[in-house]
Amino acid sequence: MSAAAPDGGYQTLSVSVDGDGVALLTLDRPEQLNSFTVTMAAELERFFLAAAGDDTVRAVVVTGAGRAFCAGMDLSAPGNVFGLDESLDPTPAELAANFDQPPYADGVRDTGGKVTLAIHACPKPVIAAINGPAVGIGATMTCAMDLRLASTKARIGFVFGRLGIVPEACSTWFLPRIVGVQQALEWIYSADVLDAEQALAGRLVRSVHEPDDLVPAALELARSFVVGRSPVALALAKQLVYAGTAAPHPLTTHLADSLAMFHTSVGDGKEGVAAFREKRAPEFTSRASELPRIFADPPVPPG
Repeated sequence: MSAAAPDGGYQTLSVSVDGDGVALLTLDRPEQLNSFTVTMAAELERFFLAAAGDDTVRAVVVTGAGRAFCAGMDLSAPGNVFGLDESLDPTPAELAANFDQPPYADGVRDTGGKVTLAIHACPKPVIAAINGPAVGIGATMTCAMDLRLASTKARIGFVFGRLGIVPEACSTWFLPRIVGVQQALEWIYSADVLDAEQALAGRLVRSVHEPDDLVPAALELARSFVVGRSPVALALAKQLVYAGTAAPHPLTTHLADSLAMFHTSVGDGKEGVAAFREKRAPEFTSRASELPRIFADPPVPPG
């Protein structure tokens, strides 16, 4: 069974995959405005980690069922609503040494961060179709996606200051890279809820659409990224762009893209050049689940 099959056993998500390999992943708790739970976190992480190795999935579009994208953490949960173990008192050294081991893996690590690390690690284009309110984790999870499209009804808020907590889901890494430090801090400090045009002006979203046009536009955009494209070339380009934003010197990127060019030139690149010369559509055969290694010290994988 495909990792992204509709019968994947999800309680909080629904999934469909079209013939071009574009998956539509829907946050599916509409009566609760798709509010985020520990179960949803685990299912999102499972979906993206599985999709990373599932070559039938070429791209992912994420949206919400009903009138919301995700209204933030479900604050009605008993105990620690973020699912954390309040009996612990972790230090930075303890967490760094044991982050993937109990009790730290589930009792200390931010659930939203596990999700965004899985999104970031997925070697396929990931697009957010923000159809309505996206607040708290509903906003920060989209920052790990490659592009964001918004409905005119979208409302996006980094509202953590109102709750006395900090931005999570690795958003203080992603958000400044998207909109710049000044804009990121203004939105975090103010904790205001942005409308779609404000998000567009701040360059958080790529485009704004009428509600009925949003998901079709996102699906068509995703399709344009993957049809007739090399899965390995796309995946390596994604790695290079994200790594390049944090590289200390362009030489780091030069060494990585040299390896990427080498491997693609002897793989799908041969077919791409032949198709160009012969004036025909290319037939790429590479698999995103089998990427060459292009970095000497790859990031620690999520898990």
